Amino acid sequence: MIEFQDLLGGFVRIHILHHAVEGEVYGQWMIEELARHGYRISPGTLYPMLQAMEKRGYLTSRQDSDGRLGRRRKIYTATDLGREGLATARERLRELTGEVSHKNRTTESETGDNVHGTQDRHRSS
Repeated sequence: MIEFQDLLGGFVRIHILHHAVEGEVYGQWMIEELARHGYRISPGTLYPMLQAMEKRGYLTSRQDSDGRLGRRRKIYTATDLGREGLATARERLRELTGEVSHKNRTTESETGDNVHGTQDRHRSS
């Protein structure tokens, strides 16, 4: 299970799309890749996520043999809709990253305003 899954689930989906656009991915590889980025995700979380992304049209899959003991696995790639979704997510992520990490923002203590530019209603005048 991912800590803060409700917040980070979107990042995981974007990460999956990123790799599925670059090439074919499968579940166990994705679990290991996500772990390299600090996401501890179980098969019970990832596989339903992959299935939902396929159902929504972001991914397509095919069956393939992994070469060991003749086991079959699903290989996922991004669809055109998945590529469009990733492009949109990248734009929004750039905007969000700039907003969240902006270091030269005027602070509340300097202006008397809160982050969104409205006067602090709790301060006496």
